[in-house]
Amino acid sequence: MTETVPDGERDREPERPADGDPSATKPPGPDGLPVLGNVHSLADDALAFYERQSAEYGGLARYNVFGTEAYVVSDPAAIKRILVDDHDRYVKGEMPREQLGRLLGQGLFLAEGERWREQRTAVRSAFFRERIEAYGDSMVEHARATADSWRDGDVIDVHAVATDYAFSVLAESLLGDDIDAEREPVRAAAESITERFDTSRLGSFLPEWVPTPTRRRYHRRLDTLRATIRDLVAERRAAEPPSNPRKADDLLGTLVAAAEMGAIDDEELVDNAVTFLFAGHETSALGLTYTLYCLAGRPEMQERVREEVTAFDDDPTAAQIRDCPTLTAAVDEALRRYPPVHSFFREPTEPVELGGYRIPAGVVLTLSPWTVHRDEQWWDDPESYRPERWLREVDGEVVHGDDSSGPAIGERPEYAYFPFGGGPRHCIGMRFARQELRLATATLLRRFVFERETEDLSLQASANTRPAEPVRLRLRERAPE
Repeated sequence: MTETVPDGERDREPERPADGDPSATKPPGPDGLPVLGNVHSLADDALAFYERQSAEYGGLARYNVFGTEAYVVSDPAAIKRILVDDHDRYVKGEMPREQLGRLLGQGLFLAEGERWREQRTAVRSAFFRERIEAYGDSMVEHARATADSWRDGDVIDVHAVATDYAFSVLAESLLGDDIDAEREPVRAAAESITERFDTSRLGSFLPEWVPTPTRRRYHRRLDTLRATIRDLVAERRAAEPPSNPRKADDLLGTLVAAAEMGAIDDEELVDNAVTFLFAGHETSALGLTYTLYCLAGRPEMQERVREEVTAFDDDPTAAQIRDCPTLTAAVDEALRRYPPVHSFFREPTEPVELGGYRIPAGVVLTLSPWTVHRDEQWWDDPESYRPERWLREVDGEVVHGDDSSGPAIGERPEYAYFPFGGGPRHCIGMRFARQELRLATATLLRRFVFERETEDLSLQASANTRPAEPVRLRLRERAPE
């Protein structure tokens, strides 16, 4: 994106100390405005602001929010140090806890240290490969049901459809039962979460204790949602759940069993149920939205994926999609072009050195997949959707790689691509999400051709990278083969 630099955000020289020690240099960045800092630019377009910071100031750039200094990190080497090499020197920090604590409590996303390790151990059996593959049938069945509701020539809001689909899949794997009664509190809470964290609203940058109408509605709906989950937990306990998390049939059963064993307490049980419900279905819905939207803009690539998945006698299984390199490339490239999570946050627990700069303890570091995934240093023609970049030919056969997510083919750093974070605290649901996106895309493409009605996306940086308006696609039913 080419942007005009707003007044108050002109370049200035880095503040170098008198002794000339580069490790003590303060990272460069825009001055911003008195009191507000750079809040006005973030509210105008946070995603463009992060891109501009990287383009003008480099891989570590300073900005300011109401007097609090923060840095955008877009250097893959620095990101790897933060997430992997020196991960034990960083925490999620005070800002995410203040912003997200009411939503996620002390669940896996925000927990630190030993509490995080205990919770991760308690739930990890729900994310073993064999458990994830067992959810494949449900993912395909819900995709078939979605396709069965469509007719040739229909125009759909693909984000709304993908949200319903992803919620149904996650709710079944999380709750393992009929979830119609839970849809309304989840929908209402999701709507308020989007409002609360919409960066185009100046109020989203205010401290959590400021009682705006949006905040009050957000708190009220979250309380309703948490009460609903407590009722579900009570029902599950009354049904005598398994005593061992490994024997549970779904994630809620895993959490209840872990609580019965004393591995987590009751509040952590509810916190984790909320965490997985939102982190799971919101990001998957966005990933599916952007995959189908991108393929609708590349008809020849859509046809390549269709040919690959129609080579099977029926809709592919979780095991079979590992042999679908073009399908995998199509999904991975959509996650590069439009990462559902635009930012991850960390704070150093002690002064650290990054990229030649001395970073004080407690400063907010904004690790931006949105920016890194669009950087011309690492990606040729980054604004274009090109699944081909993920493919190569080996002995006359097109291959993608293995079942893990990593950089596309070419010489580039590992953390030039990190839609699911990285290191020990990478998204525990990554394998679930990638399987869901591929199975849903394959099942839908076997039945319909997608054409764009919405040509240009309008995006908003809320808790995730969300469409600001409906994303409309026209459906053309495929003739039976």
